Amino acid sequence: MRRLLILVTIMGLLICNMVFSQSDVGETFIDFNELVANKSMDDGREENLETLVYFGEQAIGSTEHLKDKMWTSLAVDNWRVTLASSSRIVDRQRYCIAKAVQTRDGTNVMGIRIKFPESAFNSYAVIKPPFEIQAYQRKYKMSGGNVEMGEEGVVEDETDVEGSKFDNKGVLKNVGVIKTISVDIYGANYPHGLGLILMDQNYEEKTIHIGYLNFEDWRTLQWENPNYIEDVRNRPLQKYPLYPRSVPYIKLIGFVIYRDANAWGGDFITYIKNIKVTYDDAVIEGAETDIDHEATWGIIRDKNERRRKAEYRRLGERLLLEVIERQKTAEIKEETGEK
Repeated sequence: MRRLLILVTIMGLLICNMVFSQSDVGETFIDFNELVANKSMDDGREENLETLVYFGEQAIGSTEHLKDKMWTSLAVDNWRVTLASSSRIVDRQRYCIAKAVQTRDGTNVMGIRIKFPESAFNSYAVIKPPFEIQAYQRKYKMSGGNVEMGEEGVVEDETDVEGSKFDNKGVLKNVGVIKTISVDIYGANYPHGLGLILMDQNYEEKTIHIGYLNFEDWRTLQWENPNYIEDVRNRPLQKYPLYPRSVPYIKLIGFVIYRDANAWGGDFITYIKNIKVTYDDAVIEGAETDIDHEATWGIIRDKNERRRKAEYRRLGERLLLEVIERQKTAEIKEETGEK
């Protein structure tokens, strides 16, 4: 009888673990080796085919002829490095760039150059993708290595019902409690700090300090959540509203490099390979409800679509200005005979 009671207790604990605890899931958040420029565009630019985004709907009226140039992607060379406003003068900002770099073993990484002020005051630089990564963006339909275009623009892949275009390319879904975040980064003995800017499904941004770069060569810097509780029996168990709340996700808004006033100023370089996140599942995979709520009401889809359109309108206007500026530069070069 005593053995039976012990066995029942053990089984109860196992079931408790299965129901209330989601096992650690280690996922690649973003890998810059997958963001190589592998698609030549009509205007000579190189983009990443898998993350191409079209903003042609913003080219209207007198700029209609520029539609074919309204493409961008998460290709490493498109990422932007911006100094803090207190440090941002033209002579510094022009040298703050991100570019694709290949290591000796053939791995592609993001190279970052920042020109901090020489003077002794605190500063920082933010490295961001060329557009806000969308959590539920559908993949584009492909044909012969090109994106299919219809009368109203890009043709989306209707089979991609979950909108997985940027999954593991700056977006992680079904994220419950984060346990660790690790970054493979190159250091050159500078005491600068590294932070990650993340956004969740409620559009709230959070900056997490990962560590310092005062080491030489490659190293994995890891942030461990001090509030993570391993034993589910010690966790506060509570119920949360489900649909139409979005399934929790995180997406990458950018990196931050901090320079202390007492640290060296001037040029600084580093390289980043990837980011990996270990977390608990928010919802147990495979748990189906009797009714497909989203297919019935489409509340989450409509909410994200409204936000996506607003964001794309703003980004499209900026991209259009850049395309026009590039054309002006090309025309000036053609007239003056510059190369």
